[in-house]
Amino acid sequence: MTLQIGDIAPDFTAETTEGLIHFHEWAANSWVILFSHPKDFTPVCTTELGAMADLMPEFMKRGVKVMGISADTIGRHIQWKDDIADVTGSQLNYPLIADTDLLVSKLYGMLPKEASGAGFRTAADNQTVRTVYVIAPDKSIKLMIMYPMSTGRDFNEILRVVDSVMLTADHKVATPANWRQGDDVIILPSVSNDDAQTMFQSGWTSPKPYIRYVPQSALKARS
Repeated sequence: MTLQIGDIAPDFTAETTEGLIHFHEWAANSWVILFSHPKDFTPVCTTELGAMADLMPEFMKRGVKVMGISADTIGRHIQWKDDIADVTGSQLNYPLIADTDLLVSKLYGMLPKEASGAGFRTAADNQTVRTVYVIAPDKSIKLMIMYPMSTGRDFNEILRVVDSVMLTADHKVATPANWRQGDDVIILPSVSNDDAQTMFQSGWTSPKPYIRYVPQSALKARS
């Protein structure tokens, strides 16, 4: 199955470290981050799960739910928690799916349909299972990033993207390169100057006719 941005995130039922979940039901009306890793007790992923745990207060402030996934068992997930805490200083504070039948990995196109033998697979076998999805309350996929085995993920960047997609979902703006919360945003090209004048009465700066910057505070004032 090949997923693209804008597709509806597939629903599934799975065992997790916090019990059985039905994904769409668990997600409810929240934004969701679903991120996968190849195998428990691997070095890069150990640091990543701790980094995500450390940032959970920021995601919670934004009403974002987080769920991890690996092809290993619940028992191994629970054992791994201690290593994650020892290495990173952060306690795991979000559920991990035990995808022992590879159902979710295949459903999300992370492994080929013919993949089998979850219990005997190595991290190299599962290396494509290293993806981040940001999913909107309507269950549409807003972001997909796949990482190589050797590169740890930057969860501050994922937080930045969440801020952007939340903002642009509510307003007719886009965020420029290297944007951070509070920086100027760009009025969408689909908004005419007449409509923009009504929406942003204090005006905008325009280094080129097709680029119109407004302060993010102008959006807050009309929210």
